[in-house]
Amino acid sequence: MILKVLSDYYDALADQGRIIPVGWSVARVSFGLCLDEDGNLVNVYSLKRTPEGGKKELPIDMMVPEQIKKTSGIASNFLCENSVYLLGIGKDSKGDRIRQCFDAARILHHTVLDPYSDDSDISAVLKFFDNWDPANAQDNEVLTDYLDEFKKGAVLVLIAPDGQRIHEKEIVKKAWSEYRNRLSEGNKSRGRCLVTGEKAPIARLHPSIKGIVGAQSSGASLVSFNASAFESYGHEQADETGQGMNSPVSELIAFKYATALNYMTADKEHTKRLSEMTLIFWAEDAGTESQDLFGSAMFGDGDEISIERLNEIAEKLRKGEAVPYERSLLKGDLKFYVLGIMPNAARLAVSFYEENRFGDMLEKLVLHYNDLDLIKPVFAQEQKNTIWHLLYEASNKKSKDKKIPAPIISSLLYAVLSGTPYPEGLYENVLLRIRAEHDVNWRKAAIIKAYLLRLYRRDGCTNNIPEEVLRVELNKESDYVPYVLGREFAVLERIQQTANPDINTTIRDRYFTSASTTPAPIFAMLIKLTQHHMKKINKDRDRRYFDILLTELENRFHEPIPARLNLQDQGIFYLGYYHQKQDFFKKKEKENE
Repeated sequence: MILKVLSDYYDALADQGRIIPVGWSVARVSFGLCLDEDGNLVNVYSLKRTPEGGKKELPIDMMVPEQIKKTSGIASNFLCENSVYLLGIGKDSKGDRIRQCFDAARILHHTVLDPYSDDSDISAVLKFFDNWDPANAQDNEVLTDYLDEFKKGAVLVLIAPDGQRIHEKEIVKKAWSEYRNRLSEGNKSRGRCLVTGEKAPIARLHPSIKGIVGAQSSGASLVSFNASAFESYGHEQADETGQGMNSPVSELIAFKYATALNYMTADKEHTKRLSEMTLIFWAEDAGTESQDLFGSAMFGDGDEISIERLNEIAEKLRKGEAVPYERSLLKGDLKFYVLGIMPNAARLAVSFYEENRFGDMLEKLVLHYNDLDLIKPVFAQEQKNTIWHLLYEASNKKSKDKKIPAPIISSLLYAVLSGTPYPEGLYENVLLRIRAEHDVNWRKAAIIKAYLLRLYRRDGCTNNIPEEVLRVELNKESDYVPYVLGREFAVLERIQQTANPDINTTIRDRYFTSASTTPAPIFAMLIKLTQHHMKKINKDRDRRYFDILLTELENRFHEPIPARLNLQDQGIFYLGYYHQKQDFFKKKEKENE
């Protein structure tokens, strides 16, 4: 399914002329070797450029004949290679392997270009390979200034006498296409492609995928087999056709899906990193407007879109209307895809995949933000809880390893894009951080509220979650004991701070965790301590206010305070604490107006 979707995306990009054609790939090229009509090397051109805002010259991305997947063996690329294959120059200039590499390049170029040797530029290339002596390469004066970079693996192309890159000439493109067709026709690994259902040459090794965080910089495989445990019966790895036949995908489809993936991983605006996961998202029509909106809504990219505007767009798409956005129209019935990839040594693992109508995905994002909606401090009024924020609040900021486990990330993404309950791991990690930090900020409180709200929405009253406490602001009428206890702790803390304005360590620093887990003994002690604090409050108005508030809260206990609170009730305790604190600030703001 994923390979089919990626292959279709390649076709959509190709129709718009935005992606490389079949049989070609992108390489990072540093130098061009200029030849004369007799195949002599006459100059070396540096193709490096300094990027905007950069200080160092870097290789340029260039479309070249498709690069093979390098292994420990000897195999040359066509017209775009390193100095070992094109010149016979490497770290060890006297090794037999270097001569073998150059010979491999010479044979390949003759095989591809011999049918068109009448062309003067092609003739120059063939003469170069026939006359060049790798044993004396380092003594060539033309190469003296570049030897150090060549030995480090710089990638080179050949330049015709007229200054054109030889691989870009139409006759060379034709020769390369015919060579690839001959290879496909002679490919013994023919079978029925799992993607198209048609019989075709099967790719033995699939192209590498680059740009995945944590994977090898040279690229890693999405489809590969390296052990008998992964093999199908009768398709052993030792068989030259076995690797591909374990998961038969045609050479054409393998090229398309890999090229489409590499195209997207190179697009930093639409590829995001979530801990160790690389997240890629795209639309079936290859349009960028839906990608931009999704990135803005999901991650706060670019001009961050408000929840109100997002809801307005989703509502129009739900009605079947096309919505103007940037310089195009958004369509609700457009298929949209989100893919999460994790690195695994030299291979890649699909950790998350979701596809849906674009309008439906936006609706789920609106629901996500509505569920997270909570009264906020003044400084955070316009802010959203994006995916990054949720994962950040669940991580230990003091730990060297701040990575969130992949299953939690995948489950969170699925919950956001499908409207299902958030993962337990996220909720439990947030509780752990609250207990460790002795505080509840608005983002953590929002996560608690949203997690419990979705459980209630799924299970109703069967999980004993009181809907009355899962509100945006304080519910003064709730009698649910954990919620009232959280409120009361906030009041007791406020009393202590009012009585001791210069205090450095409050009851929150000492008793917050124990009060939320084993409230019965802790609150008995805190109430006694509060009587002492009340006597130190100078203003009669403040004493009366706190006395009335405490009495009102105490009257809401219709059963003994529990000895322990489970994880669900601990979250409700923290939510009650946060709601009450924000109500204090809200009251103070009204008094100052």
